[in-house]
Amino acid sequence: MRIDVVSIFPEFFSVLDVSLLGKARQSELVNVHVHDLREWAAVKTDGTPDAHRTVDDAPFGGGAGMVMKADVWGRALDDVLQRGGVLVIPSPAGIPFTQALAADLAEAEQIAFACGRYEGIDARVAEHYEAKGFRVLEVSLGDYVLNGGEVAAAAMIEAITRLIPGFMGNAQSIVEESHADGLLEYPSYTRPASWRGLDVPEVLLSGHHGNIERWRREQQVRLTRQRRPDLMADHDGDVAQ
Repeated sequence: MRIDVVSIFPEFFSVLDVSLLGKARQSELVNVHVHDLREWAAVKTDGTPDAHRTVDDAPFGGGAGMVMKADVWGRALDDVLQRGGVLVIPSPAGIPFTQALAADLAEAEQIAFACGRYEGIDARVAEHYEAKGFRVLEVSLGDYVLNGGEVAAAAMIEAITRLIPGFMGNAQSIVEESHADGLLEYPSYTRPASWRGLDVPEVLLSGHHGNIERWRREQQVRLTRQRRPDLMADHDGDVAQ
């Protein structure tokens, strides 16, 4: 998979060089290219040089804040987006980012992340590339607002790439984690068996795999019902309390 990230803060993405993602980049399982949007802002719309490499302007209709310019983004994405690529624009006004969407995007050949700032990217950018036949997704991490798209893009990149075959050392860990089957993950414990007056549930020490599996499923249902009741609609048959 190829991932391209366009941002006015490319240095933010040094975090992509660490941990498993860093190893995946070294082995070329994932090719990540980070671009500075200002590289495409050296000239103004009229073709004259722009020493300030301006990427934003005041919004039509008035209002607070600035909007990122369509012409600058257009030049950048014309160079970065490949045929069949997916354009992802992190936005608090976007569709929710879910494990299912991460799994879907993990099958893409290329994903380009357009990291907006200020009041966002001129809406015509998404409209233009969608009209050109690209799959364009405005995606939100949750019901809150960040200063820019960089944090959201980094989170999505990690969630997506870890689903690529060969990324994880133990592929089974993906199958058993939160949201893999629509439920939250069960609690996990390790040695010592007793710590500060708290003991590991006895069933996990029993060696009885059937009972352990049943207990873990019950815990998944209990935690999901308690913390995320909105996820329980697809699990009406699970009756653990």
